[in-house]
Amino acid sequence: MKWFWIAAGAFAVLVLAMFVVGWLLPEKHHASRQATFRASPETLWALITEVDAFPSWRSDVKTVQRLPDRDGRPVWVEEGSSGRITLAVERSDAPRLLVLRIADPDLPFGGTWTYEIRPSTNGSTLTITEDGEIYNPLFRVMSRFVFGYESTMAAYLKAADTRLANSR
Repeated sequence: MKWFWIAAGAFAVLVLAMFVVGWLLPEKHHASRQATFRASPETLWALITEVDAFPSWRSDVKTVQRLPDRDGRPVWVEEGSSGRITLAVERSDAPRLLVLRIADPDLPFGGTWTYEIRPSTNGSTLTITEDGEIYNPLFRVMSRFVFGYESTMAAYLKAADTRLANSR
């Protein structure tokens, strides 16, 4: 029984330390990743804006539910490995710029993803920039030190590359 209390105490100290570190980390962060694809800007634009097709190429998205447009711009719910996330198009300038906002105030995180497409020598370069906010201090620690701010963007870019390679 003594070892149980030692383990429970150590766990409590660890959680408390994580909470304190998370409290000291900034709520907002900025992260960016980019990749070059052998696809035209128009082809890349079609891939990232055909919301209903996301489950066919993004393993983190199981279903997509379209919602009524807001201010004439698309809104949808992605359901997958991160739970249910409502996204809204904040700005769109085809085929160069797309800004999405997490549109669910009840989530423990929020912010925007900005997709910038530029023509390149062999196709297009896609840069994804996340301006995120993590409200829960424990989630801040996990995002900063375990998952990394760029891991979701890296997985997205890899999935896009695989999808484009398979469609040639």
